[in-house]
Amino acid sequence: MPKTFPDNSVGLVVPQLMQFSEPLMLACGRELNNYQLAYETYGQLNANRSNAVLICHALSSNHHAAGYHEGDEKPGWWDACIGPGKPIDTQRFFVVCANNIGGCHGSTGPSSINPATGKPWGPDFPPLRARDWVHAQARLGDKLGIHQWAAIVGGSLGGMQAMRWSLEYPEKLRHCVVIASAMKLTAQNIAFNEIARNAIRSDPDFHQGNYAEYNTIPKRGLTLARMIGHVTYLSDDLMGRKFGRELRSGNFQQGSYNPVEFEVESYLHYQGDKFSEVFDANTYILITRILDYFDLAREYDDDPVKAFSQALCQFLVISFTTDWRFAPERSREITDALIAAGKDVCYAEIDAPQGHDAFLLPIERYLSLFAAYMQRVADEVSI
Repeated sequence: MPKTFPDNSVGLVVPQLMQFSEPLMLACGRELNNYQLAYETYGQLNANRSNAVLICHALSSNHHAAGYHEGDEKPGWWDACIGPGKPIDTQRFFVVCANNIGGCHGSTGPSSINPATGKPWGPDFPPLRARDWVHAQARLGDKLGIHQWAAIVGGSLGGMQAMRWSLEYPEKLRHCVVIASAMKLTAQNIAFNEIARNAIRSDPDFHQGNYAEYNTIPKRGLTLARMIGHVTYLSDDLMGRKFGRELRSGNFQQGSYNPVEFEVESYLHYQGDKFSEVFDANTYILITRILDYFDLAREYDDDPVKAFSQALCQFLVISFTTDWRFAPERSREITDALIAAGKDVCYAEIDAPQGHDAFLLPIERYLSLFAAYMQRVADEVSI
């Protein structure tokens, strides 16, 4: 961790835990008792509690969205967008980001102890839906004394949560920011998720999800799952620019015993190995299932216009040209449905070569547009 922080950093941050004793009724019909949420906050809540912004994280992220933990060399996953003078300006907003239930970074999830058995939940953890996350987040907001969010913001799976918020608690948010997301996954997306899950389940150390009882983890399967996912988050153009066909080691000489490894192979192995050391396999399976099952309009007769007619907030929708995992067409579908429902919506398609991961990166045009919209949100609240 650097001794001094950049001027636009929120600096050193400490995660917090919020305990909940009231049972949470889940979409699957089961209840979750005595659960906890890990979360972080940045900035100050103003006197009338009107400047709060909720950040909804994506699949592999968590509550550490900005700033540095003690000993960190790198900041939180969305530090490019959260901090003094950044799009989500902590000089004007009070920012909250929570690790979702079912997660593996402090919130109650499969690796937590099941009070009924005294052992980790493992594969017995209840199946979840995005609405369960929203209900848990709403309770966190209540505990923090926030009765209406100035904005709820999310990218990818986080964008799905933000949209679900606008339907479940329409009076509790004034703006909804949906970045690189969709109202439901395509068949191709579901297929990639199932391949990744099968990689985990096929690992001999998986033990049908009960690997904690064997004091092991399905490292190989989780590494492969991450490699599969990571390829889909990058564009072909970016991978070509970053790696091309450059060799990490070896040569093509006939008869050589020095095996060839391309730079892109080395990169994927590194990303997969790193991920397998910090993420829980049961959580990965659980969250990718939530992604697959998400369908914003299912209970509204499969009519997204009817679904969005429930919303009361204003919307910003952003997509990226080379994102083929959550293509711009999906964001245009969201925008078209909002327009047809008579909602106030701004839409922008950002020309960027980085693929789906573009929403995490400091792309100038993206940050400028995002900042302009959030400035409009900030101007509505009394600081």
